Amino acid sequence: MSPRLTPSLLGATLILIAANVVAGGSNYATAPGVLADFRGEVREWPVPTPEFARDPAVAPDGSIFIAVMRGNKVARFDPATAAFREWEMPPSHHPHGLLVDRQGIVWTTGNGNGTIGRLDPGRGEIREFKTLAGGGGPHTVVISDDGASLWFTLQAGNRIGHLETASGRIVEYKTSGGPYGISLDRRGRVWFCRMGDDKLGILDPESGAMSELALPAGSRPRRMATAPDGSLWVTLYGSGKLAQVDPLAARVIREVALPAGPGGGPYAVTVDGAGLVWVNEIETDTVLRLDPASGEQRVVKLPTRGAGIRKMVVDAQGRLWYMGSHNGRLGMVR
Repeated sequence: MSPRLTPSLLGATLILIAANVVAGGSNYATAPGVLADFRGEVREWPVPTPEFARDPAVAPDGSIFIAVMRGNKVARFDPATAAFREWEMPPSHHPHGLLVDRQGIVWTTGNGNGTIGRLDPGRGEIREFKTLAGGGGPHTVVISDDGASLWFTLQAGNRIGHLETASGRIVEYKTSGGPYGISLDRRGRVWFCRMGDDKLGILDPESGAMSELALPAGSRPRRMATAPDGSLWVTLYGSGKLAQVDPLAARVIREVALPAGPGGGPYAVTVDGAGLVWVNEIETDTVLRLDPASGEQRVVKLPTRGAGIRKMVVDAQGRLWYMGSHNGRLGMVR
């Protein structure tokens, strides 16, 4: 583990990172906003098919899409009307993760049949692109800022996948450790959590070369997100901490202990447009907002027990959206 950077060196490092910052936030097509007045209020809505619904994503029109994994559906929620709509996915697709690109196309990871799905909600058209391994458990997906590339983890296949959105062509790269969460740094390198290895993997798309950043034993890195300053935030599920990573130097800048301690199970992480970091502790049904500059942590207790949040996202207004996979409720924090 690298030593903590001094404030002056940390600032200089992040200035260098920020020089390459473009819109897109945590590698999703809708850039996250900033809440003008954070009140810690929570609203929840029961989803029509509560069969392990998960992984919300924001569409350009402000609607929220979710993957209904066991129900084999994609659902859309309209915040203005509180109305849901669903699309049935192809047999055995079982979407795990999803995102919505700038054209409103929904891309899904077909965890059940080893495909990447493309749903056009306006036309109702669905296409599937078969992964090279023919399975491998496609898991989490992110998109490049220009929308040309999807990057995804194949947890069971120990691979990282790349899909060209224009052609559907897929390339895969072998790795280890059950790759889980994934993000892109501002140089276009692919970072991913090798949860079983206690490491972060790093793929250089130009050369195809792999490298890694080792973390302390038992860290179990799970999810990650790219901040507006270019740094990466990683949930350390095994140790109950958040880690901030400088991707240019490939080193950990700092670790932040979370309130519930090693047993809290920090899981999902996302960052808003001001660089404030959101993380949930799945074992305590809480989400918290971290101000990296001051270190302040504001904890929000969820209204229902056993929510089971596995992914969160910030919309263009700065509101946090989460999906409770266990309680079947889509939630919003503002």
